[in-house]
Amino acid sequence: MTNAGKFGHLLAVSVLLMALLVSASVPASAKSEIGHGRPPHQGTRFYVPKPNRGALEQIVDLIKSHNKADARLIAKMIATPQAVWFTAGTPKSVRQDVKKIVKQAAARRAVPVLVAYNIPFRDCAQFSAGGATTVEEYQAWIDGFAAGIGSAKAVVILEPDGLGIIPWYDPYADADGSDALEWCQPAEADPATAAAERFAMLNYAVDALKAKPNVSVYLDGTHSAWLGVGDAAHRLYQAGVARADGFFLNVSNYQYSVNQVFYGNWISSCLAVAGTPAEFNGCPNQYWNGGPLPAHIAQLWGEWNGVAMDRYGEWSETSEVQALDPSGINQRYADMLGSTVPTAHFVIDSSRNGQGPWNPTPGYPDAQDWCNPPDRGLGLRPTADTGADLLDAYLWVKIPGESDGECTRGLGAAGETVDPEWGLIDPAAGQWFPEMALDLAHNANPPLP
Repeated sequence: MTNAGKFGHLLAVSVLLMALLVSASVPASAKSEIGHGRPPHQGTRFYVPKPNRGALEQIVDLIKSHNKADARLIAKMIATPQAVWFTAGTPKSVRQDVKKIVKQAAARRAVPVLVAYNIPFRDCAQFSAGGATTVEEYQAWIDGFAAGIGSAKAVVILEPDGLGIIPWYDPYADADGSDALEWCQPAEADPATAAAERFAMLNYAVDALKAKPNVSVYLDGTHSAWLGVGDAAHRLYQAGVARADGFFLNVSNYQYSVNQVFYGNWISSCLAVAGTPAEFNGCPNQYWNGGPLPAHIAQLWGEWNGVAMDRYGEWSETSEVQALDPSGINQRYADMLGSTVPTAHFVIDSSRNGQGPWNPTPGYPDAQDWCNPPDRGLGLRPTADTGADLLDAYLWVKIPGESDGECTRGLGAAGETVDPEWGLIDPAAGQWFPEMALDLAHNANPPLP
């Protein structure tokens, strides 16, 4: 293509994006404040960052092939408010980078969602490995991150997977004296101190960020198909959630939003009633929904009968499917709480969960259902108008269209094994994945406007 042709296509993309941004803007009268570090208010306008370059290239390619409808879908997707991830750098460079984003957001009267993702042993050396190398290095990086925000408004998603994957951690040691270390056991980490250091670093980060007047900070609460409620709540408790604004759910995953609302409410309830490891361990969770049950539910399947909640359907107290009915868990928390009111809030990543989680049918050695699953869709658009007391916002934290990693389904080595679900070697984590991006846009629920 000639330079003039390239310029023409890029100009068309720019015009298309500008039109979408203007049409998606919030009226000037709408609130766009957090206010003294409190959660986002109703009407908050979230920031739309600069898109992945791969998205722009995909739009150009679609326009060149005369597929304007799909080009418009991708353009609408990247014109939706999304998070900005900070994953490396020196304290000075991250301060400068964060400051740049918050200034741009303030100029647009918007609130940015910032992801701090640099903790040592991040992702336990998997697809998104990296992070600072020492406690001191991480603390200095967080200080730079916080300094970059200053007095500006921001929502901070603090270390995705930071509490779901903890090096050399035994979640039950303090509750029952067991020795049941989790799978993340990096040789470079000290088994005697690694878990305690993880909690200490997150506490430090919470305090450093909450020292800023207009920052909302959320810690990792994993999601409803991962940690049990009590385990998640106990980790949050140790990480300083009482001094944060709450926790986040479903980041980079695909679990149904309605299920996350139940799960988030249960975690908040558990935090309200538990104070010791044994009490956290005893909190009702999503892996058994039996009694005591409300009378009308007990008539259906018995007072004490229970099953694990099914991740592949949306939960409802009116469901006629026992594995989709959370009534028993809700009743038990109501009995435990009495007059106590849960106070921990949460946010949900709805960027890619419009069709819920993938239930793979082929018998792969390792299906990796979290990794670039097919036939998924964009979820609820970012908003602080949630209609739920403890749910502060739906956010697009994971950037839809960016790869989860080089998924192999257990069939070979990453980087050289074709993903049978896509028929190609998947892009590395964070790189643009055009096929999946278009899949997400086509299957959006609700549909893109």
